[in-house]
Amino acid sequence: MWCRRLLSSALAQARPVAPGRAQSALAQLAGILESQLDTIRGAGTWKSERIITSKQGPHISVEGSGGEILNFCANNYLGLSSHPEVIQAGVKALEQFGAGLSSVRFICGTQSIHKALEEKIASFHQREDAILYPNCFDANAGLFEALLTSEDAVLSDELNHASIIDGIRLCKANKYRYRHMDMVDLEAKLQDAQKHRLRLVATDGAFSMDGDIAPLREICQLAQKYHALVFVDECHATGFLGPTGRGTDELLGVMDQVTIINSTLGKALGGASGGYTTGPRDLIALLRQRSRPYLFSNSLPPAIVGCSSKALDLLMESNAIAQSMAAKTRWFRGQMEAAGFTISGREHPICPVMLGDARLASVMAEDMLKRGIYIIGFSYPVVPKGKARIRVQISAVHSEEDIERCVKAFVEVGKQHGAIP
Repeated sequence: MWCRRLLSSALAQARPVAPGRAQSALAQLAGILESQLDTIRGAGTWKSERIITSKQGPHISVEGSGGEILNFCANNYLGLSSHPEVIQAGVKALEQFGAGLSSVRFICGTQSIHKALEEKIASFHQREDAILYPNCFDANAGLFEALLTSEDAVLSDELNHASIIDGIRLCKANKYRYRHMDMVDLEAKLQDAQKHRLRLVATDGAFSMDGDIAPLREICQLAQKYHALVFVDECHATGFLGPTGRGTDELLGVMDQVTIINSTLGKALGGASGGYTTGPRDLIALLRQRSRPYLFSNSLPPAIVGCSSKALDLLMESNAIAQSMAAKTRWFRGQMEAAGFTISGREHPICPVMLGDARLASVMAEDMLKRGIYIIGFSYPVVPKGKARIRVQISAVHSEEDIERCVKAFVEVGKQHGAIP
């Protein structure tokens, strides 16, 4: 708001620009920004932020909506973000270790609970060591630059998360981008990359916009054939995919073939914040020495460490929550497809309702909110042009009645806007 007032004031006070004289830098910026924002609005891709006035959960309060709203767009896969034991663990850590460290890890920002959580994460993933970051975007930003040099090569799926893409941009390695989950294309690029020292294949485990799962068995087979390493981002898999929730590498039986895992504490594992890298001990030691987001960011707050640690404890005690979520996911997908909707992905709680048109996705999401269902339409640049969708996310704490109500509202709104017959 202050920026808008400053720009308006500058424009109002600006003297007429004489022919041939450049306008003020601030006025020029105002014109550029206004044009870009108008383009976004005109394309129907403007992203509004709805304000939640309650804690995260299957039922929430949204400012201006009136009454309780069903929430189907959170990454709260296991419902642990408002679990009473998770909250209490955060309160306990807050009281014992304070609000924050006011420092980075290597100066005076490492507490016993940070080390304990890193050991727990490594044990959970059956890796040698782990390192914490403020979020997984930072973990991805900190990995590639520290690990890879101009002698090396990184091969990245074209639909990898923006944080992987940005992390790869920061490094000096030779960059290859292979077609989404296309193993023929990956093999061709691995063959070309043989001239480089290290070869690292980078992929999301579960792709957050499409709900599809990387073919890790085939990726690992190619990596072995061409002497490459495998990196997997497990943000949308940790905690609920695989027999014990270890992720896509466990789901597909390749835990011993994936070299490096990055994931988050901000989704299934408590839903607060925080990310991590887990893998070989020497790699983690190098990241503590060279990873810029780790070296120059404040330590993860104690309350978040406490919450995340308790979430991992609950997960390792029982996998019943994740099994419940899987059954509800299958039921939702079946009902929606029977109604005529196209749902991308397979058996993942991310259930993208594919619509194609950005305006249609936005309008349908607004009409769903009027019916008490909180979902979000996704369009360019979050997803490719022409592939707009409404992403529904199922949680273990959704009841059968919640899901039935969501499907019913989708059918009503879909017919109203011609999205289904």
